[in-house]
Amino acid sequence: MDAETPAATPGCVPASREVGDPVPEGWTRICRVDDLLVERGAAALIDGRQIALFRTYDGRLYATDQIDPFSGAAVMSRGIVGDRAGVPTVASPMYKQVFDLRTGACLDTQGKDPQSLRVYPVAVDGDVVLVKLSGGPR
Repeated sequence: MDAETPAATPGCVPASREVGDPVPEGWTRICRVDDLLVERGAAALIDGRQIALFRTYDGRLYATDQIDPFSGAAVMSRGIVGDRAGVPTVASPMYKQVFDLRTGACLDTQGKDPQSLRVYPVAVDGDVVLVKLSGGPR
């Protein structure tokens, strides 16, 4: 992973941690990086909240709500991952709205009022993907 991975900045997850050390407050272990297929989504349940995880072709990781804000269906991890002029995106499988994976902004509303997709910070600790839900949307 690189500095472009959301929330993967120095200090968010201490690099000197030992295996078995507790996860920093607010962060949740989700899976191993290798469990996430490139350009595919995966769903996870954290403290009763459904999230979608994405690993893009360049190796960056993103986490969003699993609930499509336009349909209310829990389908975002099944969306089509791509990019629009260098912006990593996911297209909802329901009505095909396209969202920026970095900010959650809707880039293509398909004629409906704009709505955004909540996004969450992601970090990597060794080979483990961590997501932080506390603090609300980014």
